[in-house]
Amino acid sequence: MRCTGEEPPRIARKTTCLTVNLIDYQPANDYPPRVPNAPVDEEVVLPALLRAARGSYSQAIGLRLAEAGFEDLPRNGGFVLGVMSHHGGSAVDMIRGLGVTKQAASQLIDSLVLRGYLTRELNPEDRRRMTIELTGRGRAAAAAVRSGIQAIDAELAEMLTESELTGLRAGLAALARIRERAREGA
Repeated sequence: MRCTGEEPPRIARKTTCLTVNLIDYQPANDYPPRVPNAPVDEEVVLPALLRAARGSYSQAIGLRLAEAGFEDLPRNGGFVLGVMSHHGGSAVDMIRGLGVTKQAASQLIDSLVLRGYLTRELNPEDRRRMTIELTGRGRAAAAAVRSGIQAIDAELAEMLTESELTGLRAGLAALARIRERAREGA
């Protein structure tokens, strides 16, 4: 149904009209900054590039997990297993990295324990804390996660120079710091 503002709706429900002018889709003359004779990618705003690139690692990781038989790994489970296998991180580190509430992180850890990826026991030195460790299954899934990451890293290394990769890392780290500052200020 066209929404002209003059016709009453034919169905007894609330109708909302939204008018979008073509100008809404045209970038301002000064954004994004243009580089003369630049490749097409420089014409795309950074948020669009980040959105398009976001799935590269998750797709590769998901493929490796599926190939290894770990289809039951919950969302963000690969992150937890990767952090634990690579950095040995604490639950606090994982919660901070996931950007979720303590309750959501606890539910994720519960799910990983129930599915055999982690063990959780009382810390013998401080009974108020839990010790979380990878099981053999968790280490195998973490290896699949690492394999997916390495596959994308290798493709990037073929496509970009070392200085471009360094710049990419620096830019992404800067964006992460901006997000962290905004989170702390909120």
